[in-house]
Amino acid sequence: MYVDLLIQHATIIDGSGRDAFTADVAIQGERIVAMGELENTSAHDVIEAKGLILTPGFIDVHTHDDTNVIRTPEMLPKLSQGVTTVVVGNCGISASPVTLTDDVPDPMNLLGRAEDFRYPTFAAYAQAIDAAVPSVNVAALIGHTSLRSQVMDRFDRPASDDEIAAMREQLETALGEGAVGMSSGLAYRNAFHAPTTEMNALVEAVGRAGGVYTTHLRDEFAGLIEAMDEAVATARHGQAPLVISHLKCAGAGNWGNAPKALVKLDDAARSHGVHCDCYPYTAGSSTLDLGQVTDEIDIFITWSDPHPEMARQPLQAIAEAWDLSLMDAAKRLQPAGAVYHNMSEADMRLVLSHPLSMVGSDGLPNDPHPHPRLWGTFPRVLAHYSRDLKLLPLSEAVRKMTGLSATNFGLTDRGVIRVGAFADLVLFGLARLQDTATYSVPVSLASGIELVVVNGMISYRHGEARGMRAGRLLRRDVRLSPAPASADISNGRDNALSH
Repeated sequence: MYVDLLIQHATIIDGSGRDAFTADVAIQGERIVAMGELENTSAHDVIEAKGLILTPGFIDVHTHDDTNVIRTPEMLPKLSQGVTTVVVGNCGISASPVTLTDDVPDPMNLLGRAEDFRYPTFAAYAQAIDAAVPSVNVAALIGHTSLRSQVMDRFDRPASDDEIAAMREQLETALGEGAVGMSSGLAYRNAFHAPTTEMNALVEAVGRAGGVYTTHLRDEFAGLIEAMDEAVATARHGQAPLVISHLKCAGAGNWGNAPKALVKLDDAARSHGVHCDCYPYTAGSSTLDLGQVTDEIDIFITWSDPHPEMARQPLQAIAEAWDLSLMDAAKRLQPAGAVYHNMSEADMRLVLSHPLSMVGSDGLPNDPHPHPRLWGTFPRVLAHYSRDLKLLPLSEAVRKMTGLSATNFGLTDRGVIRVGAFADLVLFGLARLQDTATYSVPVSLASGIELVVVNGMISYRHGEARGMRAGRLLRRDVRLSPAPASADISNGRDNALSH
């Protein structure tokens, strides 16, 4: 047999959670066509992988790469750490279906300037991705706040019946054109006033189309448990599977509550499809939110539109320089971005190691001084938390960023290594693997990633992008079931995207 690419003698962790095994993998075109001892197989490219680990390409389930997959299709921050698929449109903000000509509402400004929102339909956005040919695959959610921005004159109120109907029509059209679901960011001021009736009507449309509902909870601080109850009730009403975005116990007064939150997650998952995602850091990053300004945690300003000269320093230092309170300094800086050191390590580890959690970076590629999670999330989980700290077995860590993720977002034949699956693959040396991005130097390539294959094409090798981009938009096609999380998630065969 002659194939395009042959990877020999690799230690394979296949994404299902089972133990590693050694095999050769043959790739023809986009797919894996053979596995095992392939002694009689020759290939155009042969990769000797003895001593290296081969896994499915990592699926970043929580990104804000919506406009970057078009404007910067090389996607080096993700490709360099082994990510082969990104899920965009999280936290209620998406690039479509949106057109803007004036100021960009918070937190949609995380995605870019007004000129970057030029996709009035999901079909227009899909066409732009197809034309850009990014280095990674893209699955897209529709943002609730983005829908609001197109039909409401202001955000500090519930939507009217007519406005809900207009949003639902846009959402149904986008789902019909291939969006994988809807996200919300109810903690943000421009979505906070959306009541249950508004959310129920929209999530009903998601459930009927077979999509997934993801949510940045209304409260990640003292009201976390009640916010989880709201999210589960909304998803159950709409009969849509639920993913709680970056589940955390934020705020010093909330530290130590991860066990309680995870009991709530487990209880909900017994009767409905409920999961969460998590990033392996104890700091979050977003726009500068006055509601999070406190002297109990360190807050680092990453950018400021009115005062760019004050960026890249602590809010406390800025307040002292201006002889202002923290709150008054924050008001003067807005709109701005910030990193909030608002979580405990113990809580984060409990969420990261929980069987229902997936790995998502939540990186902000348009931040001029981004959180290190943008460049380091996936190697950090594998190297620091699995290899070094033994928090979770390597096969389980890989499952959380491949097979489990593919199942929850309906990515057919992704997130697994088996004959017939798409050849999205990562080859790395475990001993050398390391995230190198830090809070002070956040833009830094991970070490130890030897090879990244996207849809059968070698896209990254030995620390360099190959210039051959092979990503595509993954469109939703068939219904996802909101089955309990105890349902089989081992092989991704019962998933729901066409390609």
